[in-house]
Amino acid sequence: MQHITVIVLLLFGIAFLGLLSNKYKFPFPIALVIIGVLISVIPGLPVIELSPDVVFIIFLPPLLYAAAWNTSWHDFKANIRPIGLAAVGLVLFTTSLVAVVAHWLIPDIDWPIAFLIGAIVSPPDAVAATSITKGLGLHPRIITILEGESLVNDASGLVAYKYALIAATAGNFILWEASMNFLLIAVAGTAIGLGLAYLMYLVHKYFVCDPVVEVTFTILTPFGAYLLAEQFHFSGVLAVVAAGLYLSFQSPVIFTHQSRIMAYAVWEVVIYILNGLIFVLIGLQMKNVIDGISNYPVNSLLLYGFVISLVVILVRFVWVIPATLLPRMISKRIRNTEAFDKRNMVVFGWAGMRGVVSMAAALALPLTLADGTEFPHRHLVIYLTFCVILSTLVVLGLTLPWVIKKLGIKPHSLAAEEYEIRTKVVSDTISHIEENLSLVQNDLLHNIKSKYEVKYNRLQKTELPSNYFGKGQTLAGNIFNEFSQLQIDLINIERRILDELHRQGKASEEILRKMERELDLEETRLKLEMV
Repeated sequence: MQHITVIVLLLFGIAFLGLLSNKYKFPFPIALVIIGVLISVIPGLPVIELSPDVVFIIFLPPLLYAAAWNTSWHDFKANIRPIGLAAVGLVLFTTSLVAVVAHWLIPDIDWPIAFLIGAIVSPPDAVAATSITKGLGLHPRIITILEGESLVNDASGLVAYKYALIAATAGNFILWEASMNFLLIAVAGTAIGLGLAYLMYLVHKYFVCDPVVEVTFTILTPFGAYLLAEQFHFSGVLAVVAAGLYLSFQSPVIFTHQSRIMAYAVWEVVIYILNGLIFVLIGLQMKNVIDGISNYPVNSLLLYGFVISLVVILVRFVWVIPATLLPRMISKRIRNTEAFDKRNMVVFGWAGMRGVVSMAAALALPLTLADGTEFPHRHLVIYLTFCVILSTLVVLGLTLPWVIKKLGIKPHSLAAEEYEIRTKVVSDTISHIEENLSLVQNDLLHNIKSKYEVKYNRLQKTELPSNYFGKGQTLAGNIFNEFSQLQIDLINIERRILDELHRQGKASEEILRKMERELDLEETRLKLEMV
């Protein structure tokens, strides 16, 4: 009970930290890793040890599923080559180089443990990349590659982690056998994820009609995919990723508007709490970790953390040059169809922040081997993982905006694309009204058509810069802002009147909540129109 109380109090602190992070525009993942350090030095806090299996089951499925859900399948498919090179090639390259350096640098570290360290710290974190690059105006393609890489490399990194863990615990490892098994568990895991996703697609489309039940299924689906695949010793990670990509692609046809609004709100809270909880747990375990590595000199520990972190950072820059330039040298089609800006290579290299998945993998290391002896160097592995996360988030994350500014990369705006899509949707809807609703009563037809004509006319009056059609230029004009803000002001007047009637006892609680929800949804729609 004491442990639960401490965790709840610390989560309150992280929620408050989130408020400060939003107010002062400070990246939340960086704040989390700093709070983890602070928790570790607070005297009197209990040390909490979770079962390693529980760590993976609690944290990995929802985190991976949310990342997959927020990934566009079309953009992912269009950039599959750079994503695949980064998510598989770079992960294996990082794992191998970190293993070589760890084996050479740290006494008594054998090859299985060295590769285990490399596999844990190799995959960048999707949440960290998205949070830190948000608002920097990067081109959508580089954002897609970063998010796609962070999604798939969790799978490849954790598969490498699994085999390194087998080698460390069983003491044997056969490369060709591991390669064949890798293909089997990857394909089978993906198939299980897609199979379960299709089943849930049918359930959502034909049976579920209640938003609460639908959102409940979205929470249960990643756990079901992960546990089902792991039950047959296949890749639960790939099963979750495959299920998330498929159901996200199908979401417009299987979810009601109520379910979507509720699901996004619930999932934001779930991911927020999980990200906070993992760093609370590492902070509460750090005392044990420090005690477990007390036999190492402090200077040696600082050296190990610095060198491993430096290798993780530099290897990304080493990889990005040939991975970007060689395909362009070989393929004329790539040179003709894909825009190239060498500054994006620097941005990609700088955006290799590690985060919660690496931390969960480190915490999930078993406490003991099969014969009951303590797992070798477990505390050292957790310490090195935390060093890499701290250095990549703080050093790379805090300096990335400065790097983008120094490179002279102009902020990319989606406003122009939004303008064109809105115009297309509204004009086609007006055409549908004219062609198919001619038999509707004149007054009703006039009111319906006027609604869309107002939208269309506002779009035509939107201020566009003279260089709007120029290549690479951004859109400076605002869309809908003035009209939408006026409607929001009137909605606030409605809320005030409704609240006064409720306080006077003239509006029941049920009516109040229903009308409040209507006004909240309308304000949400209007704010989404604003730039």
